[in-house]
Amino acid sequence: MPTALLSVYNKTGIVEFARELAELGWNIISSGGTAKVLHEAGIPVKDVAELVGGGPILGHRVVTLSREVHAGLLASDDQLEELKALGIPRIDLVCVDLYPLQQEIARPGSTLESVIEKTDIGGPTMLRSAAKGRRIVICDPDDRMRVIGWLRSDTLDSEKRRLLAAKAEWIVAQYCLASTRYMSGGDYDGIIGRKVQDLRYGENAWQTPAMLYSTGTDDPLAIDKFRQLAGAPPSFVNITDIDRMLQTVTHIAAAFDFTWVPQAWRKTPKIAVAVKHGNPCGAAIGESPVEAIEKMVEGDTRAIFGGFVMTNFPIGVNEANLMLTLLMPEGKRRLLDGIVAPEFDQGAIEMMERKGDKCRFYENPALRWLNRNSLDKAWRYRYVRGGYGNQPNYTFVLVLQSPDIMKYGRATFEQEIDMLLAWAIGSTSNSNTITLVKNGMLIGNGVGQQDRVGGARLAVSRAHQASHDTHGAVACSDSFFPFPDGPQVLIEAGVKVILATSGSVNDKETIELCQRHGVALYLIPDSIGRGFFGH
Repeated sequence: MPTALLSVYNKTGIVEFARELAELGWNIISSGGTAKVLHEAGIPVKDVAELVGGGPILGHRVVTLSREVHAGLLASDDQLEELKALGIPRIDLVCVDLYPLQQEIARPGSTLESVIEKTDIGGPTMLRSAAKGRRIVICDPDDRMRVIGWLRSDTLDSEKRRLLAAKAEWIVAQYCLASTRYMSGGDYDGIIGRKVQDLRYGENAWQTPAMLYSTGTDDPLAIDKFRQLAGAPPSFVNITDIDRMLQTVTHIAAAFDFTWVPQAWRKTPKIAVAVKHGNPCGAAIGESPVEAIEKMVEGDTRAIFGGFVMTNFPIGVNEANLMLTLLMPEGKRRLLDGIVAPEFDQGAIEMMERKGDKCRFYENPALRWLNRNSLDKAWRYRYVRGGYGNQPNYTFVLVLQSPDIMKYGRATFEQEIDMLLAWAIGSTSNSNTITLVKNGMLIGNGVGQQDRVGGARLAVSRAHQASHDTHGAVACSDSFFPFPDGPQVLIEAGVKVILATSGSVNDKETIELCQRHGVALYLIPDSIGRGFFGH
């Protein structure tokens, strides 16, 4: 009869699993609390202490760390006679979960001593021994009944065993990484992920293979939580576009959540953002989906062609039709590479599908409920040759009531609304960036420039190319103006409000320039509000 060793911290579902094993004719050995739970449920179980020749020692720190347990896990087929002579059964299955180390590390008030007490040694060791011995390894409660099904149907082949063993090694690696981060205070770090999708290709078609990995976060807006409903497999750029849109959309939502506005706006507005190469080329807010989509499309009808779109509202047939046909010549349709929304009507998908499945559709209900808590707070990692850098995420949010903001002149309420949108777009675009917004709509985004006056000229130029009147617009700079030449370009274009950071030796000249021309200037200290992004 085969033997299973069950030792779990979380006992939920373990009785049902053990009962299934017993019905299949398995011997069960267990330790401590797990053995007690199984015995009370009437399931035949042998305490692991009987195998190792003694009970737990050192305050229960040493139970399964014994040569008998690991011999039963590691013995190869040609060593079974030796096992028999030693009176040690071959252990064919291990079901183990680990002490909640990561939760203890994250718990407010945790101490070195409490973390050490929640650091499992026996569990990871058994998982690794079972993985090396090519036993059946179960480290995830979701896999228990799946394994039972395979055992009942006699379909638990070597490939399934290999994948279970690999998963166990991954779980142990995550566990050890959490411990080394904590113990080293950040001197040692790493990234561990699980492949969730093969991508069509990387940044270019010749960069294959390319994959998407998940770190296992419970963030509802993590990329792996987005369900693809239709369309071809995404490329690497499609995934990075979704990630960048999330930064922009969540910063817009957070800004409105933090800032008091009249009754009509006491909620997150309807948001629609379109990007090309990660940078917004259309972005708008409105009180209705129709208003948001119309203004997003009107922002730059040329650049949005072939873009990716994200909204915080469902897409029905009416919304789909607007994205496809608004401001297009009669009989022509706008081509889009992808749409991301909380929900889709099937008719909308059918309407927007492209030949060759070139338009991808992604759904995530969490987009409907965006607020200040929706910002990505996880650390950002980036490969550099021979290593990688990491940094805290960009989580600053513009709050217009903040005493840190110095106001030279006063914007109207409507201009301050535009300022929030301009700030969220500019601070999540490739810096250096100057962003122009008017009437809740992005009209010009001058991104990725080497100098700030060049960014101002590009923003104005793009707005004019899209047939927008820049008079009365609001401008946002993602850092300070080193010279007043950038603001001069904006003022000549009719901009009436400028948001920037302070910190230049020439701030006084910029302030005086704006005051002479009756332009309101809002300045945030550069150390607080600098929005450099996407280098």
